[in-house]
Amino acid sequence: MKPIFIAGIGTDVGKTVVSAVIVEALECDYWKPIQAGELDRTDSDVVRGLVSNNSTVIHPEAFRLTKPASPNIAAAEDGVIIELDALSLPKTSSNLVIEGAGGLLVPINDSELVIDLAQHFNAAVILVSRNYLGSINHTLLSIEAIRARMLPFLGIVFCGAPSEGIERTILTYSDAKRIFSIPEVDNVDSRAIKAVAEEIKGTLSGVLGESC
Repeated sequence: MKPIFIAGIGTDVGKTVVSAVIVEALECDYWKPIQAGELDRTDSDVVRGLVSNNSTVIHPEAFRLTKPASPNIAAAEDGVIIELDALSLPKTSSNLVIEGAGGLLVPINDSELVIDLAQHFNAAVILVSRNYLGSINHTLLSIEAIRARMLPFLGIVFCGAPSEGIERTILTYSDAKRIFSIPEVDNVDSRAIKAVAEEIKGTLSGVLGESC
């Protein structure tokens, strides 16, 4: 199976929680190549605390940047250059979930973007959308970017308070698949993650079987 790249329509939309759900459902490995800021509690730490199966390996980040900013800015502050060609997938015999940093068109250096990470790793993309004013535009633009790169696109996970109007509009205009929804992504615990993972196992397996 191709690696699964968890992309977001922006920052703080629920990518890490969605990653934890999918990792728990598949009992696969997790990797966040670039962590910018929050080094005392990284996204890897959050996933580690939310996943309860005994199979998952949390692979160390390739870059741990001190400033909570876009990777290109954070790397420059730390005197680091992120070179895409120098990044390789962690060695594992398990399936792998890769979490991006911010939105798809966030720069990682002076010439490459987060979406280039997904392309570099030959990954299939799941897009995380959070329901808020403006998310229709952000989601549809993100989907256009994924399709313009001809990346395998598995579908959308909606986060936050449900909004039938927003979600229906996005699905109608994009003709994308809704994989699952999470109404609450703040203050969740491992029991909540496990419950959602159990609910979506069948759906996720079907999506992966069709696309990867």
